[in-house]
Amino acid sequence: MEIFDVAVIGGGNAALCAALSAQEAGARVIVIERAPKDNRGGSSAFTGGAFRIAYKGNDDLKTLIPDLSEDELANSDFGSYTEDQFYNEAVAMSGYRADADVLDTVVTQSFPTMMWMRSHGVRFMPIYGRQSFKVDGKNKFWGGLTVEVSGGGLGLMQALYDRAEKLGLDLRYGARACGLEREGDAWTVALEENGATRKLRARAVVLATGGFHANVRWRAQYLGPNWDLAKVRGSRYNTGDGIDMAVGAGAIAHGNWTGCHAVFYDLNAPAFGDINLLNQQKNYFNLGIVVNADGRRFVDEGLDFRNYTYSGMGARVLAQPGAVAWQVFDSKTAGLLPDEYRVKHATRLQADTLEELSAQMEGINPRGFLQTVREFNDSIDQSVPFNPAVKDGRATRGLAVPKSNWAHPLDTGPFVAYAVTCGITCTYAGVKVNPNGQVLDGDDHPLPGLYAAGEMVGGLYYVKYAGGIGLTAGSVLGRISGAHAASLARA
Repeated sequence: MEIFDVAVIGGGNAALCAALSAQEAGARVIVIERAPKDNRGGSSAFTGGAFRIAYKGNDDLKTLIPDLSEDELANSDFGSYTEDQFYNEAVAMSGYRADADVLDTVVTQSFPTMMWMRSHGVRFMPIYGRQSFKVDGKNKFWGGLTVEVSGGGLGLMQALYDRAEKLGLDLRYGARACGLEREGDAWTVALEENGATRKLRARAVVLATGGFHANVRWRAQYLGPNWDLAKVRGSRYNTGDGIDMAVGAGAIAHGNWTGCHAVFYDLNAPAFGDINLLNQQKNYFNLGIVVNADGRRFVDEGLDFRNYTYSGMGARVLAQPGAVAWQVFDSKTAGLLPDEYRVKHATRLQADTLEELSAQMEGINPRGFLQTVREFNDSIDQSVPFNPAVKDGRATRGLAVPKSNWAHPLDTGPFVAYAVTCGITCTYAGVKVNPNGQVLDGDDHPLPGLYAAGEMVGGLYYVKYAGGIGLTAGSVLGRISGAHAASLARA
């Protein structure tokens, strides 16, 4: 039986950060990735690569992004995003249920962890295309989100795997962990690999296998009716294996088992995420309106910056007739839409008039749609200037479903509509950990040598999810748990 200091189970961002951190601390590490090599990277590979970090201003960003030019600094309003802002927003979005000590660790260690990742070859850059608008000649960033990885999620995972391979980490692909048992001072991990089952031992184990968003039965059981119909935005391999093994080993189930991150997703996207067909999400609904098959609006598209509302839109559209909706824009705002609206495989409709557009929107009530647009246009207080970089207060008046900001009349062709449904990104439930990433039992005692990081950590997200926090939390807890596991293993 092979013996290791630390076994990392999973192959996404959190797993690789844990593995690199443990190896850096002198441990002999194995990474066990269920997916084949061509599909490695977990759901991290499907993301846009945005990280939510606390920073004081331009000097911090210049340190993190050393190739940031003076022209970019002069022509950008990066502002600042303090630790207090980050923490207060995240805890409020959890309904004040988040594990305060773990969340505080994620916040305070966000910038140091990004600097550590940069030392391992991850290259960061400003999110110009998706998180800024030109205001008075400057790129103004909004919604507390400023930084992304060059190359998006795929670029992130390529950089981490390049580093792991350079350092000689033992990477096993196509190996599914199916059992976990404490024996003496080590863990025995059972693996299914090439049609056979075998075992290995490790002094410490870091579980980073993601949530259960790709498990149809669990979705129906825990999230409720119709969630088995949702499309899977990320990895098809995130089926709750790590959660199941941890709970079986004595961990306490934790977090919001009926909550998830789910977004507006292209209606004709594949049932499971395809690494060759990224950008299926449609998250800039705040620049237009969203209607259901009855032609009626059903969300306040301008309630807040999309970074704070987008993760709940999948549930809203799933509850609509046929679980389908259309995002509609006119020529004044369509030009502000980012790349995810310009991919060739988007379900996009265009017409010179709203009547012609409604004729293309299969299954919609055209009379209801046209009436909705007329009422929406007539309700806007156009004396308030439109400014997509701030919550501008340009709102509707007298509608049953208001639009609180960025209300712009749809009156100038050509008009475009994107057909969307629900795409689930990740679930919010898992196991409980302390700030060291140690998995806790029902009495809040650490299970010896067992750690968790990434989406299978419960207790961070409940009501809402702040864009970019997932990759940050995975990196922070991955780095911490890897180092702590290595220190235990080598004690």
